[in-house]
Amino acid sequence: MSAAQEISADLQQLTTPAALVERSVVVENCRRMQARARGLGVRLRPHAKTHKCVEAARLQVAGGFDGLTVSTLAEARHFAAAGFDDLLWALPLDPGRLPEVLELSEGLRNFHLLVDHPAVVAEAQKAAAAREVRLSLWLKVDTGYHRCGIDPEAEESLALAKRLAAHPAISFAGLLSHGGDAYDAADRSAAAAAGRREARALSQFADRLRGAGVEIPDLSVGSTPGLSSLSVEHPSSGPAAPWASISEIRPGNYVFYDCYQSAIGVCRLGDVALSVLATVIGCYPHRRQLVVNAGALALSKDEGPQHVDSNCGYGEVQSPQGAPLDGLRLVSLSQEHGVIRTDSSSQAAAFPPGSRVRILPNHSCLTAALFDRYHVLDEGRVVEEWKPVRGW
Repeated sequence: MSAAQEISADLQQLTTPAALVERSVVVENCRRMQARARGLGVRLRPHAKTHKCVEAARLQVAGGFDGLTVSTLAEARHFAAAGFDDLLWALPLDPGRLPEVLELSEGLRNFHLLVDHPAVVAEAQKAAAAREVRLSLWLKVDTGYHRCGIDPEAEESLALAKRLAAHPAISFAGLLSHGGDAYDAADRSAAAAAGRREARALSQFADRLRGAGVEIPDLSVGSTPGLSSLSVEHPSSGPAAPWASISEIRPGNYVFYDCYQSAIGVCRLGDVALSVLATVIGCYPHRRQLVVNAGALALSKDEGPQHVDSNCGYGEVQSPQGAPLDGLRLVSLSQEHGVIRTDSSSQAAAFPPGSRVRILPNHSCLTAALFDRYHVLDEGRVVEEWKPVRGW
């Protein structure tokens, strides 16, 4: 039996749709980001929201790192139970969840929270003072993404930073941003430039605050495109290096990568560690069409990098062994159905019902969130299962 046949036989036992993770690719993706952090001279606090599982998190922090970024309190509890004790909840604080936050923080070495509004700061200060504890708060800064964060040019932002730094119930951790606008880049160079802009904008605001007498302990930035594209040897093209004052980076998607990152030049398709194994359930050669059992509830409906490829479809179709299948394009998704268009009738006929394909997703974070387990592959064989946490 050939190696390809052995792989197919192993995967044939899985119920589809199934999430597959190439362990060796994850390890290499993590190794490269760890080396990048060392090259920049910063801490790596990787985001765990892409995978939400302990096994992948341990690979992310290997080699001398230990802090994690999470997006939900469910994730925080999950990783705390596994021994991670330095966590950052990187979502603007919901004051209604302060009782949970305070309870969770008591068992952790560090539990950092994110704020960007004076009313939330007031609630946090009140709750911390009543409990006679100190809460660690980061101030979220909008450096160009315009999703969350204070305006670094506004006077009220200066006042809020001063308030955080001065209150006895608050431990002011510093300034934090997320350069999500790097996803708008059309190529690797533009993504790197977006990362530099984020670092520069955060550093400039920190300088403004320091000039006003506010001590800024740390600066934290993050986005996979901006950081993966940066040349560590030449992180800045000017004399005022924007990375010189950055303390910490928080990328997350890099652990799996996806077709979006590949399309904008941030990674290669071979760096994409997550795929979805699907079964052909409909074969229609007369209209050059296949239907697979992986729809929106297995892949999400992320439309991918339309700004660089308007015909990108909903993912890259491959053989069960991970080889490209030229001429097959996933063109539409409904709840449980995925429609694949083929270049010819004969190509469609070559995939009768029961055939299997692998699909690299447009957005690995959303795709991974749709599965309760990942089947982990090593040299083509399923060797273990990773089970992510769910809930908020």
